[in-house]
Amino acid sequence: MKILLTGSNGMVGRNILAIAPNYPHEFLAPTSKELNLLDALSVRQYVELHQPDMIIHAAGIVGGIQANMAQPVKFLVENMQMGLNILTAANDAGVTKFLNLSSSCMYPRDAINPLSEDLILKGELEPTNEGYALAKVTSTRLCEYICQENPERLYKTIIPCNLYGRFDKFDPNHSHMIPAVIRKIDEAKKSQQPEIDIWGDGEARREFMYAEDLADFIFYALDNFVEMPQNLNVGLGTDYTINEYYQAVAEVVGYEGKFKHDLSKPVGMKQKLIDDMKLQEFGWSYKTALKTGIQKTYDFYLSEYCND
Repeated sequence: MKILLTGSNGMVGRNILAIAPNYPHEFLAPTSKELNLLDALSVRQYVELHQPDMIIHAAGIVGGIQANMAQPVKFLVENMQMGLNILTAANDAGVTKFLNLSSSCMYPRDAINPLSEDLILKGELEPTNEGYALAKVTSTRLCEYICQENPERLYKTIIPCNLYGRFDKFDPNHSHMIPAVIRKIDEAKKSQQPEIDIWGDGEARREFMYAEDLADFIFYALDNFVEMPQNLNVGLGTDYTINEYYQAVAEVVGYEGKFKHDLSKPVGMKQKLIDDMKLQEFGWSYKTALKTGIQKTYDFYLSEYCND
């Protein structure tokens, strides 16, 4: 297939392209200058010009709690505009297959874990990333509506758990937890800091999957797209506490200092574990263990960020 990949310069996009040579597909991977997803007209023109067989929408404004709380307007408006623009352009141009990447932050903050796919819009969202979640809910629902109106369309959504891995950002203000912790602990080791602070009590639980595993899933989904459910969680089906992630990173990095808890800081949802029952039925499971993934991510960090 000829596949248009949005967000090709992001972590997920770069992991997809890294293993793409192993598969018989042609990828269009425009930069944001070549395809401005916030400009509806240019999106429409690009899709009509290139006529892809399928679109994988992996673009987005992403970040951790700090970034979401600091810029809720940007996280809501730009993510929603990108989703609406690419989905409507695809539908109008007759693109029959669309894989939409959403997020487990769509699930209600008080929902009972593990979080199953039928919980979307069944309760109040987590306030610390509500804008991002609303944008993701909108794209997910739009895929459903397009399929309702036109049964020939296969517009489906995957809902990954939290991700980390190669090509991630290691910026403490904008990155997700594991890359931020890798940088924080590596710098603490190098400067011989005796202790590191953890936001909250560290008992909140999170599920993190190595991003290359998500890329592997996406190629599996391409081969089995008709059978794939409309909305599908993609994750591990198991989680760890924030404290356990810090400890795992410390062991990989070789940091021997102590941890202290800053109880004044927000922690987000207490738990966010996806229900992987449909994923198991679909026939796919993750491959990379936590310590292995952290080691690979740390190696990438050392090679890409610590060479100057």
